[in-house]
Amino acid sequence: MTTIKLTIEYDGTAYAGWQRQPNHNTIQAVLENALFQITQQPTPVVGAGRTDSGVHALGQVVSFHSDKSLTVTQWAPALNSYLPKDITVLSSEQAPDDFHARFSAKGKVYQYRITTQASPPALDRHRAWHFPHQLDRNAMHQAIPTFLGIHDFTSFRGQRSQTKNPVCTLSHFSLHEESSSFIIHIEGDRFLKHMVRAIVGTLVEVGQHKRSPHTIQDILQAKDRRAAGRTAPPHGLYLVEVRY
Repeated sequence: MTTIKLTIEYDGTAYAGWQRQPNHNTIQAVLENALFQITQQPTPVVGAGRTDSGVHALGQVVSFHSDKSLTVTQWAPALNSYLPKDITVLSSEQAPDDFHARFSAKGKVYQYRITTQASPPALDRHRAWHFPHQLDRNAMHQAIPTFLGIHDFTSFRGQRSQTKNPVCTLSHFSLHEESSSFIIHIEGDRFLKHMVRAIVGTLVEVGQHKRSPHTIQDILQAKDRRAAGRTAPPHGLYLVEVRY
């Protein structure tokens, strides 16, 4: 059996997230169905990140095992011939036998996009959070350094999370303003359920002057989701890259 590593891109608008679930259209289910068309047998796949409904990916990583007589580079075009246009395999390569897309990952990079233009965006309506209010960029920049480093992120963890360890390390956190848009990049060794979206929602409240930049430390120490801000909508979030 050969271990195959895929890098895929997808628009998550039409899907109930990554993970296969009954009576719902998911990225994993569509990808496994495409694999079945090629291999004529069930081929389970593992994703590096279980993205939520409406979340997108620019560099999701997937692994699976197969004894199909295809070269490693043939998997990408073969799968793309069966996949819908909102899911694309960017590359396929052979990985070590013990490679696991999720458990072998050393870190992930996420991006979040916010548009503050007055009118609702037509082209980006499913790809950015439309927030037509003024945000204080300087206040948001002041809040960012507190998130960096090793912290218990319980205050930014979504409900019904099954992750027992709430400690994560954020190594990079940046905010860029482009015209009427804010682009946020966050890199860490691991992320909790809804963590990035909760951080973004809290950061936006800082930008609105609903919270002081200096309250982030208190929020972290509270270890209580009620202490942090709202959860930003899923459609502004992108899984950009998985580090190995």
